[in-house]
Amino acid sequence: MFSLTSLSKASGDENKVWDVFIIGAGPAGYTAAIYAARYGLDTIIVSKDLGGNMALTDLIENYPGFPGGVSGQELATRMYEQVKELGVNVVFDEVEKVEGVECAYYEGPCKFEIKTANGATYKARTVIIAVGAAPRKLRVPGEDKFYGRGVSYCATCDGPLFKGKKVIVVGGGNTALQESLYLKSIGVDVTLVHRRQEFRADKILQDRFKESGIPTILDTVVTEIIGDEKVEAVRLRNVKTGEESEMKVDGVFVFIGYEPKTDFVKHLGITDEYGYIPVDMHMRTKIKGIFAAGDITNVFKQIAVAVGQGAIAANSAKELIDEWAKNMREE
Repeated sequence: MFSLTSLSKASGDENKVWDVFIIGAGPAGYTAAIYAARYGLDTIIVSKDLGGNMALTDLIENYPGFPGGVSGQELATRMYEQVKELGVNVVFDEVEKVEGVECAYYEGPCKFEIKTANGATYKARTVIIAVGAAPRKLRVPGEDKFYGRGVSYCATCDGPLFKGKKVIVVGGGNTALQESLYLKSIGVDVTLVHRRQEFRADKILQDRFKESGIPTILDTVVTEIIGDEKVEAVRLRNVKTGEESEMKVDGVFVFIGYEPKTDFVKHLGITDEYGYIPVDMHMRTKIKGIFAAGDITNVFKQIAVAVGQGAIAANSAKELIDEWAKNMREE
């Protein structure tokens, strides 16, 4: 198990120029770091969390090499340990801005300056953005007020607090069904609320969910989360009939998708209207030297996909650095 106390606070040398600066420590970021380090490139990861959404998932059943599944925390830990064995510097911090910058000739091809919330400044030849996406919120009254006091976006993190208590899970995709099954397995009284008549989850999960007997309220949305010091109830509305009702619960777990965490690079003009970062087949963005991988590229949001994109991004970064180095030798 990794611990935050073992992580670097900063690079220790703000004059250093990193070959590959990776933003985000999820499956895409970790894989990019593994490949970049094996290429012999000076590589650093800066992230405000470790493992991304992968680390918050109770059971991952569709990642190759793990028959029967593996917990997200275990998979994240293994990836972290692997990058550390390769000498990758992992810094616990949040990137606030990425800017283009010109470096002195003796520093080699250097194009970017990165500033973080802890006041650190880094220089890098290439940047790989792999920050993933954050859980999408319901955006209803009471949601922000009761976050951490009954409202949660992580069943693995908070589920044990609700053993023997009544909660609702909101959503109809893979994560919602998987986390509902997990909550029931640890003794939580769970009901699933979904705004549509049909689920979007994989058939195998739907079959397992049906067999579980977990109560389901379909065609219904949450309109308000109610309570005093903590969650006490929710208001529900049937989207077809308009009928409203109130349901007493101790907790609300929200799994309705994700939103990209790319506000810190929107000024660069590399995001689309939804905040995702379009890339080509080499994971290149509109700006030469900046690559993106994982959920923020708005592809099929799976760990296996993120891993593949991370490998491609690192390879593309290496090819660009090699190109720059060749041009310098020829000058």
